[in-house]
Amino acid sequence: MTTDTPIRLSQLSHGGGCGCKLAPSVLRELLAGQPVAQAFPDLLVGTETADDAAVYRVSDDLAVIATTDFFMPMVDDPHAFGRIAATNAISDVYAMGGRPIMALAILGMPIDKLPPEMIREILDGGRSICAEAGIPVAGGHSIDSLEPIYGLAVIGVVHPDKLRRNADARPGDVLILTKGLGVGIYSAAIKKSALDEAGIAEMIGSTTLLNRIGADLADDPAVHAITDVTGFGILGHGLEVARGSGARVVIDRAALPLLTRAEELAEAGFVTGASHRNWAACGAEVTLPEGLADWQRHLLTDPQTSGGLLVAVAPEAAEATLARIRAAGYPLAAIVGRIEEGDGITVA
Repeated sequence: MTTDTPIRLSQLSHGGGCGCKLAPSVLRELLAGQPVAQAFPDLLVGTETADDAAVYRVSDDLAVIATTDFFMPMVDDPHAFGRIAATNAISDVYAMGGRPIMALAILGMPIDKLPPEMIREILDGGRSICAEAGIPVAGGHSIDSLEPIYGLAVIGVVHPDKLRRNADARPGDVLILTKGLGVGIYSAAIKKSALDEAGIAEMIGSTTLLNRIGADLADDPAVHAITDVTGFGILGHGLEVARGSGARVVIDRAALPLLTRAEELAEAGFVTGASHRNWAACGAEVTLPEGLADWQRHLLTDPQTSGGLLVAVAPEAAEATLARIRAAGYPLAAIVGRIEEGDGITVA
């Protein structure tokens, strides 16, 4: 296959990255009435609290983590797309406090539109991230599809006592976010050719940074809950923590770490459709500051692809935990809120 026009992966799909996820309200409707996990006592984590991965206890000191994640391109470079998709998929294991051991590739490609060498670059990008994580891509499955799709099914392991759910935050806990927000806004700008090379490089750098710190934090009993912030934005995933934990999440808007141009681009109107869907799904349970501009709200509902971890930690350990995260290679990590008695989310 040959073409004189450069192929832009981001133009071959109707959405990109975790912005492709079904709206939270649609997902809840689809999962309503699913069998309860109580019939399987060794299933430690299922669908009940919309956690990041399934976890099954094999023995008293071993549990298996299983997850799958795939999406359409939000960048044009095929190698970078593969790296981003793989980083995002592996993150679910780290968010449970586990360590990945193996991955399987999920590939759907419009073979009449993409040359084989471009598809190989996507696969090579995914393999390179798996190599960074110290795991093999041990197989997979591929189909001919209308839009390009790539991701991984990932298997990990964790000691049951070190498992970290999204539903175990406690009133008084401090919330730490390990990466900057704004990935969806940047991807919207890329789709419209409005993001410069420096911005693209910044986004790729963030979305290909493995969340391996999650496995290390699980060794600390002061860390009570972990989740990763992806397609539902900080509000959507924060609300999952609130619901699962039976508590209220308070977000300090001014403390949220952001990618360099996130505010500028959001104010200019670079917003994904997923941001609107996220607000429609969670807005009834969110209290915002009076007079907050729509573009500022979009920063809170912006879908993150391969976003950071949201960590709930005991208050006396918060500063030391933040320092540990930053020292591990997450310079934008910040204390962004707290857990209180109550329900829903308050943005201060």
